[in-house]
Amino acid sequence: MIPAVRRRPVAVADRRWAARLAAATGLLVALVALLLAPASPASAHAVLVSSSPAASAVVPSGPAEVVLTFSEGVRKVPGKVRVIAPDGSRADRGEPSFSGAVVTIPVDPSGVRGTYLVSYRVISADSHPVSGAFTYSVGAPSPPPVDTGSDNRADPVVGNAVKVAKYLGYAGLLLLVGPALVLAALWPRRLPRRGPVRLAWAGLGLLVVATLADLWLQVPYTAGGGLFDVTGSGFSDVVGSAFGTAHLVRLGLLAAAAFLLRPLFAGPIGRTDGIILAVLGGAALFTWPLAGHPAASPAPAVSVVVDAVHLGSMAVWLGGLVMLAVFLLRRADERELGAILPIWSRWAALAVAALLLAGTVQGLIEVATPKALVDTTYGQLLLAKIVLFALVIGVAAYSRALVRGRTAAQRPGRVRRAIWVELAITAVVLGVSATLVQTTPARTAATDVAGTTTGYFSTTLSSPVASVQVELDPAERGNNSVHFYAYTKDNRPQPVQEWKATAALPSAGIEPIEIPLLPLTDNHATGEINLPAAGEWQLRVTVRTTDIDQATVTATVPIK
Repeated sequence: MIPAVRRRPVAVADRRWAARLAAATGLLVALVALLLAPASPASAHAVLVSSSPAASAVVPSGPAEVVLTFSEGVRKVPGKVRVIAPDGSRADRGEPSFSGAVVTIPVDPSGVRGTYLVSYRVISADSHPVSGAFTYSVGAPSPPPVDTGSDNRADPVVGNAVKVAKYLGYAGLLLLVGPALVLAALWPRRLPRRGPVRLAWAGLGLLVVATLADLWLQVPYTAGGGLFDVTGSGFSDVVGSAFGTAHLVRLGLLAAAAFLLRPLFAGPIGRTDGIILAVLGGAALFTWPLAGHPAASPAPAVSVVVDAVHLGSMAVWLGGLVMLAVFLLRRADERELGAILPIWSRWAALAVAALLLAGTVQGLIEVATPKALVDTTYGQLLLAKIVLFALVIGVAAYSRALVRGRTAAQRPGRVRRAIWVELAITAVVLGVSATLVQTTPARTAATDVAGTTTGYFSTTLSSPVASVQVELDPAERGNNSVHFYAYTKDNRPQPVQEWKATAALPSAGIEPIEIPLLPLTDNHATGEINLPAAGEWQLRVTVRTTDIDQATVTATVPIK
């Protein structure tokens, strides 16, 4: 008996030393991945702010290159930046060059006259793809060509799969953190640990699967394509990006933490192992913001920290609630609950306070203006999340009142029902969060005015004298730019001797307002007008092609 008693501490010490060595190995893998990460500029959901030639511009001769300037630095998606000539052929020559926020596309300057289509798909620094298209014309506009190449739009199945993977990652995180925290600090010694341990391992497995799914789905998500349109080069590009590095670091940290979780799940662990485990967990939390919007915000250092705090607080709070609802409130006796619930109540209050503070700071950074909170998808999702969070806080306040009134330990069924309501609402909150991280931040969406057709009106009106192409931008209340183009029946430029145009809103009693026009070419005139109200505006255009030939056409333009 004596030798066995003496050997046991040695065996325990050996196991702990081996666990620490394995944890250090996982940490080293994460560090190597971090060191191999490419440096990237701060940006988020880059938008096209200007182009040369400008969108809808008419230039006298073909340019030797098309230059796209984005709000932030972007990366290339192979084969997804194209210029299509009026006859449908490729006008770009060679690969486009990327220099930070500027993309230069070499084109054939001796191309035919007419309208050219520029389509692009690039990757912003927060790992999200950005795509769009615009036209410019050489000599005179013509019917725009059709891009017959591979589609630049994202596959909706892939987009939804990305959101599901994000959701599963959040679920795995709270299912891992909750049991680990409760087993380390609040679990009664007399109760078996088997159930919480299984839940924690399931959470770890779910987290690993979600991380791997993120890496896999990022290939078709950024390049376009179906779930299984994954190539070796595409996967290599993802792994070599900041997004891929953050996920590899997460996998390394999870592997390191797994070896220290085993002794924790078996029983109480030493202070040193607990500190190491806490450091690994804290470091892993930072991989989420480093792979998303926060790392590319206007204040990346602040955004990354507050997002990690936000995520960690969520995991502590919801993971603890799961442990209470599933295990402690069912198995612990009144005396144990009397000791556990007040401690947990204080922890939950701190976690919720940190969650609220971090969420407020991050919301202010990502939304920027009150108008963007209402007018953008990101802002609307954030409002929905705030409303749901307020409901959860109300239920949590009821649970806290039960604990303070010392009735929770005596009647745990009430607390358990309240906790299940909290978890049901927060399950929806996690779904909103998974969608939110894939949505263009409000601060970016609110300023995305270049290269988009939102609020843009265009139509072609026919008359015996000429066909008139009408363009109004942005087709909203306030200042608007108008462009008029005249064509013959065989779609050739029609010289115009005199242009006249008016805009009226009969439903609001607004009489015709004359639009001052400036002829730019024989068949193209432009002007500016302020439209003071929303409604169905009547735009009348008169073209005089000879001393006796004149025609007037009318277009109804919806103004928002």
